Amino acid sequence: MNVLPVRDLLDAPFTRAELERAAAAVHDVLAPTPAIAWPLLAERCGCEVFVKHENHLPTGAFKVRGGLWLMQQLVAADPALPGVVAATRGNHGQSVALAAARLGRRAVIVVPRGNNPEKNRAMRAYGAELVEHGEDFDAALAHAQALAETRGLLALPSFHPLLVQGVASYALELFGAVRDIDAVYAPIGLGSGVAGLIAARDALGLATEIVGVVSAHADAYAQSFEQGRVVTTARAETIADGMAVRTPAPAAFAYLRRGLARIVRVDDDSVRAAMRHYLSDTHNLAEGAGAAPLAALLAERDAMRGRRVALVLSGGNVDRATLRDALAA
Repeated sequence: MNVLPVRDLLDAPFTRAELERAAAAVHDVLAPTPAIAWPLLAERCGCEVFVKHENHLPTGAFKVRGGLWLMQQLVAADPALPGVVAATRGNHGQSVALAAARLGRRAVIVVPRGNNPEKNRAMRAYGAELVEHGEDFDAALAHAQALAETRGLLALPSFHPLLVQGVASYALELFGAVRDIDAVYAPIGLGSGVAGLIAARDALGLATEIVGVVSAHADAYAQSFEQGRVVTTARAETIADGMAVRTPAPAAFAYLRRGLARIVRVDDDSVRAAMRHYLSDTHNLAEGAGAAPLAALLAERDAMRGRRVALVLSGGNVDRATLRDALAA
């Protein structure tokens, strides 16, 4: 297989049956994660708050759902597929590495120099070959695409309809466990996680607002949302490495632009505070991108008072140095 199958999510949205089929495959490997109402968080936020604990998955983040479904579909379509190449800041790479290993396929993962060392170790532990290249995710992505050509492997994107379909399993779990949610806050990296929420909400016919969250220091998606076109930023430097993207994926941007209620920016100080709140109020570790939705809800506390809200704690893979800095603040 030389190219991935293409589907326009705007013209051909997923049906409930399609999402449930993908979810069943994901649940053959992973148990559903809990959605927990934490009283201390509710007190802090001034509203009813449910946390969807994607940090409880084996890789510590939601992306493994998409990786499992994507790799299963690719191998089913091409049993001779030798392996894949992907760029990542860590969680997508762990997802691809785990899924490829389960199917006996090679995984080459490209990360920027200076990437989270503990995420790097985890990817190697899942059997991936790790390549360090470039100063940020976008440079690593370009190198991954070049490596795929030279090594005869399939280049995997970080946003693709099959990834969205697999990731949407967490949204089906959330909407099935918690009824009448007014709004869900979720971080935006390249967009698969928040797109999964939109896909599930629409397939289920719900009216829940989906609120995207970006770093104020890596706000390409927010600028694009405001200007109605894909905007590339010069830099993307934030402790929330899962959101450190300079260029939105065009297909993701088009889908998110139609499906999101709004995008909220949060700075690194508010993310550090949210990491501390998760630890004190729930005894859970949250990485920067995982804590960002809580930071966004706190920024909108007055507007959301008394409403029923869900937060996606999408990752718990915080390295020790970042955690020390957050706790010391």
